[in-house]
Amino acid sequence: GAFVAFRSDWSKRWPDQDAMRNLDENGVQQSPGWSREALEFLIHERHVKAVGHETFDTDSAQDFRKNSALRAEYFVLDQDAYQIELLTNLDKVPAKGAVIFNIVAKPDNAGGFPVRSFAILPD
Repeated sequence: GAFVAFRSDWSKRWPDQDAMRNLDENGVQQSPGWSREALEFLIHERHVKAVGHETFDTDSAQDFRKNSALRAEYFVLDQDAYQIELLTNLDKVPAKGAVIFNIVAKPDNAGGFPVRSFAILPD
């Protein structure tokens, strides 16, 4: 039932849109992301109910190009789990032991909506 966040420090690029897109010399976007295999392990073996990350998408830009789809993102959503995108300040949260709150509205049939996330740190 835990929440697991992927820290990449990508949020430190905000609000610079060029830095967030991170185009290489060929104009191809480069950004980190979850692999489907990692998410399968977390959800099926560790029984994680939610994941978060600092980027716009769950999948890395490379995986998206390779698969022509958001395989990792759709996998999470198909598992009756949820994800929080564009997290910030993960560098201030310990690797384990914090309690994460993700405060959400109650939208009907919404594909996405704003969330307020915050952590209570262990002593």
